[in-house]
Amino acid sequence: MHIKRWKAENGYRQAMVLGLPLVISMVSSSVMTFTDRIFLGGYSLDALAASLPASIAAFLFLSFFFGVVEYVGVFVSQYTGATRHERVGAALWQGLWFCVPSGLFLASLWFVAGPLFALAGHPPEVQELEVAYFRILTLGGGPFLVGVCLSCFFSGRGMTKPVMIVNTAATVLNIPLDYCLINGIGPFPELGIVGAGIATLVGFTLPAVCFGIMAFTRRNEERFKIRSAWRLDRDLFGRFMRFGLPGGVQFFIDMFAVTFFVFMVGRIGPTELAATNVAVSIYTLAFMPMIGMHVATSIMVGQAMGRGEPDQAAYATKSALHLALAYMLSMGALFVLFPAPFIELFQARGDTAADFAPVMAMGTILLRYVAGFTLLDAIAITYMGGLKGAGDTRFIMFTMAAASVCCMVIPLSVLKQFGAVGIHSAWICLVVYVAALATSFMIRFRKGPWRTVRLIGK
Repeated sequence: MHIKRWKAENGYRQAMVLGLPLVISMVSSSVMTFTDRIFLGGYSLDALAASLPASIAAFLFLSFFFGVVEYVGVFVSQYTGATRHERVGAALWQGLWFCVPSGLFLASLWFVAGPLFALAGHPPEVQELEVAYFRILTLGGGPFLVGVCLSCFFSGRGMTKPVMIVNTAATVLNIPLDYCLINGIGPFPELGIVGAGIATLVGFTLPAVCFGIMAFTRRNEERFKIRSAWRLDRDLFGRFMRFGLPGGVQFFIDMFAVTFFVFMVGRIGPTELAATNVAVSIYTLAFMPMIGMHVATSIMVGQAMGRGEPDQAAYATKSALHLALAYMLSMGALFVLFPAPFIELFQARGDTAADFAPVMAMGTILLRYVAGFTLLDAIAITYMGGLKGAGDTRFIMFTMAAASVCCMVIPLSVLKQFGAVGIHSAWICLVVYVAALATSFMIRFRKGPWRTVRLIGK
């Protein structure tokens, strides 16, 4: 059965060919963020403590626009599956028009950074670093969104290798620049967390430039109308908003739940916050590659639905799920069996083993929680990719909203009111949240109402 699935259309091999470059691309992004925090952890514990709340808060605002823009890839995949290649350029341009006001809004968040982080109640020295890092990251929101949108022109058509190459190149540039700007190596000044932000801004901008050069060619104009379809298409833009906006809201709600979790942990104590930062940073090594498989699933499902083959869409999703479960099981085992090598990467310069011991002890425990929901995350992410590829985005949005409120916001708020928020209760809420999403998406996909959704019309 598994050998047959390997060779079949939308089987393991096709999922690997399509998904592996996206996985590597996501690994590159994960490594960029991971090394960011390692370098900051080596610079100072205050910088490490500030990096996660600031980056999560920045991505919280970015997430809505990112969730909308990435849906360009589903439109491109469905037009490709339907062999309506002349509509691909128009679909891409609707996303680019959406990027313009989105980038301006994100840049304007510079002016609310101070009051925002004052609400968090973190120590003043950490707040100052959070504000500086957040401001730079939000300035990079516009270039980041343009890069994501342009990458959909390639990934939506199943050409995932260019996405991998460009994102890997951005990481190769970012890592040494990050180290130099944080620590003041060579001709670069020592900027600490500001340097980390500037390096990330460069890493956001490079893909936008590269994808733009690669996409807007004469050859692509002939087949996809990549240049001439630049005008706003009211009907297509309306459908893009109808299906894309729920994706944006869903992503925002998910990030809000995680941000709320991190800020609540920050109120427990500095050791708990630092250990949570370390555990979440380590988990990105497992989580971000799964985003690559999530995108691959939505592409395969989108192309199958564009051809009018929902059974093939279901087959593709199951193939991707098997691969995701195998990967996440391996990562979960590593987190349980060998936690110390991961956590030690975040030990600051000059810190003795005794200084770092509380973070090491708590981080080891938190990685067990992480390992516990790796398989749940694999199920949630893969089925969500299948539902998004078919256009069932409203269900995802409402499910995310219900789960975040019922599993995260209300329980943590009630526990805080009674002074009972602890590191274990907070992490248990996070595990329950992921379990609720995995169960809901699996049931929805298997029931199959997504099979009748019409995304691109006639």
